[in-house]
Amino acid sequence: MRSITLLFVLTLLLINLTGCQTVKNKTDQIVKKENEKLSKFIGQPVSELKIVMGLPNKEERSDTGTKVFVYKTKKYGIPCERKFEISNNDMVIGFVSKGCF
Repeated sequence: MRSITLLFVLTLLLINLTGCQTVKNKTDQIVKKENEKLSKFIGQPVSELKIVMGLPNKEERSDTGTKVFVYKTKKYGIPCERKFEISNNDMVIGFVSKGCF
């Protein structure tokens, strides 16, 4: 009886660990796809960003004095925030994506 319980517990543990790795792999793929999509804006004029993404929800200033466009959305109730850093000559020079998939 004890060996059956031990076998059952080990089987559940193995299933749980395998499931966690699958979720991590899917998450990594989503993040990679998001970064590939947003990195296409690097070096592009801000007008191109606005054509694709629309007007930003908010404009901020970074610590270095450059503009930062903030885009906020929600998917399945999970907030997504994308920030694009804009150079003084209105070119996209960087981005940060948080909670987006």
